[in-house]
Amino acid sequence: MSDQIEKLAQFMTSSLEEASLNYKNDLKILPTVKMVKVGGQSITDRGRSVLFPILDELVSNTKDHQILISTGGGTRARHSYQVGIDLGMPVGVLAEMGGAIAVQNARMIQMLLAKHGGIFLDHLEFEKIPLYLKLGCIPVMPGMPPYSFWEDIPEIGSIPMHRTDAGVYFTAEALGARSVLFIKDENGLYSEDPKKNPQADFIPKISARDLIEMDLGDLIIERVVLKYLQRSTHVEELHIINGMVPGNITKALNGEHVGTIIHK
Repeated sequence: MSDQIEKLAQFMTSSLEEASLNYKNDLKILPTVKMVKVGGQSITDRGRSVLFPILDELVSNTKDHQILISTGGGTRARHSYQVGIDLGMPVGVLAEMGGAIAVQNARMIQMLLAKHGGIFLDHLEFEKIPLYLKLGCIPVMPGMPPYSFWEDIPEIGSIPMHRTDAGVYFTAEALGARSVLFIKDENGLYSEDPKKNPQADFIPKISARDLIEMDLGDLIIERVVLKYLQRSTHVEELHIINGMVPGNITKALNGEHVGTIIHK
């Protein structure tokens, strides 16, 4: 009897895998949605002088685009990781701590956008995104994926691999979006940290594979996202721009190449 059950399980598994490999028309739930991440340390932590103009520009584009905003953790998340590591907390607890900071930033940005239809969305309210966009709202979600205590164990150290960049990418992939816009305080990707080396070379466009092979010591985006991008179904590129330059957000949302594009 046990042999029959095992053979049936193997048959079902192989049939599912074959169906998955042969199926090429995955549903694109919201292919035109503009997935935007507002950096934590680079933007939100710098206060109203930096954040307010960026939110104003995003609002001005809601007439032409359906925009979904996601938030980073920033300096406070990094501090919580440092304290947690010092106390010997496991990676799952660190993920929970870092996620709480991203929620704080999402709630602040939602309040700032409230008069424009900004609405906070928890991860468990994912299915409400199409409704709120249809109503003309601006959904704001915390970027941290809800792995929480089930976060993967990283290859090195104990800082969660899947942080807010990964969460934004996963959301875009699930919705069928073509790209993800990362709003930072730098013009894009450089060969080195331009704040430390002003002579660093700017990289306007590069594939995820080539960027991984460069093995840069300092990277503007979470490395795990580059691995996922190579095998994505829907997301074709990550767009990194300097949101502090007026007009950059509008250009990027309209499909113009500003900043750096990382493609499959």
